[in-house]
Amino acid sequence: MATSPKNWTKEPKMSCNAAPARGRSRGGSPAHAHRAPAGAGAEAAALAAEQQQQQGSGSGGGARVGLCLLCGLPAAGKSSLARALCRRLRQRPDWACALLHYDELIPDEAFRARAPGAGPREPLPLVPGWKQSRRELLQCLEGLLRALLTGAPLPGPAQPGWERFLRCCRREGLLEAAQGDGGAPARPLCLLLDDNFYYQSMRYEVYQLARKYSLGFCQLFLDCPLECCLQRNRLRSDPVPEQTIHLMARKIEMPDLKKNAWEQHSLILRSSDCISEDNEQIINLLATALENPARPNEEDTEQKDTDRAICAASAVHQADQACRRVISQAMKDARDKNVPPSEMKSLAEELNKLKAEFLEDLRQGKTLKNQNSDPATSVISSFQREATNVVNKYILK
Repeated sequence: MATSPKNWTKEPKMSCNAAPARGRSRGGSPAHAHRAPAGAGAEAAALAAEQQQQQGSGSGGGARVGLCLLCGLPAAGKSSLARALCRRLRQRPDWACALLHYDELIPDEAFRARAPGAGPREPLPLVPGWKQSRRELLQCLEGLLRALLTGAPLPGPAQPGWERFLRCCRREGLLEAAQGDGGAPARPLCLLLDDNFYYQSMRYEVYQLARKYSLGFCQLFLDCPLECCLQRNRLRSDPVPEQTIHLMARKIEMPDLKKNAWEQHSLILRSSDCISEDNEQIINLLATALENPARPNEEDTEQKDTDRAICAASAVHQADQACRRVISQAMKDARDKNVPPSEMKSLAEELNKLKAEFLEDLRQGKTLKNQNSDPATSVISSFQREATNVVNKYILK
């Protein structure tokens, strides 16, 4: 039942009076528990036939695994759709489904400032522990996938959140599958990841896992109006700070099929309320992603260039911001040492020219990478040394 990859959309149908629940539900049957569906429909029959064909092919490679990302603003309806979709998929024959809520997997303290009694959550990009927790969660997910696909033992608790991650996996029935004798699960497994994923780079990190292990990959992006999300959020028992939602709304990056081939299996649901889990487009998207898993691109120069561009852009931005701070401090030091105004202008020009040269070298990959640091950190350190030398020329005249 292969379908050509596309970006599907669904128009709004209902109002936004209901408040979608946060992704902290503990309920739901485990991934290994299935019931025969009542009137599953044509797509269920097609899925069953597809699975029978795969099982009869004698490939011996185990069943397929797919990662499905649910993306969008807080209170867009992601968690409600994820739970309903997971229940629906578990009713289908020869289909396994598990749901991982990032709200459950990232500790509350990661959303808060580190100072005691800091009060309500800060905007997420400003919280130091938040990015670290996401990186650790991605490592936990990779450990689970490796165990599911290869039958390898689950890794030890290398990350602080490993036990929390295992509890969620156990509830979803994933540990039984990972610790079984046959490596990959016997049925296609759809692993739903419920998070905001508002930056393209956040989603791309998960795609890289899918590509590394040849998994299906798709995205459900809930495009809900900001005011609707704010209204729903106010009805929650534990609302997200509105400044966080406003910040995400300004920065959120929708799937871009024209620019990113890796986002080809994406469905943008334009709705101000919950989407039906029986939506045929959603089921088709999941099936298509499973039938067309991401492949390791050992010789894909274009993809490697894209990867490098994403990493380089992030590194250049990081270095640029740090170098600006170095220049600001250098100018302050020069003023404190009574450098004449006429020379202050020359100093600023020289420092900015130096910064431009360092950043251009970083863009071109010409920097000498320190063995113990990333390119951006090396550039910042080198620029700081050179900037100090330049300032000293003016101060010691």
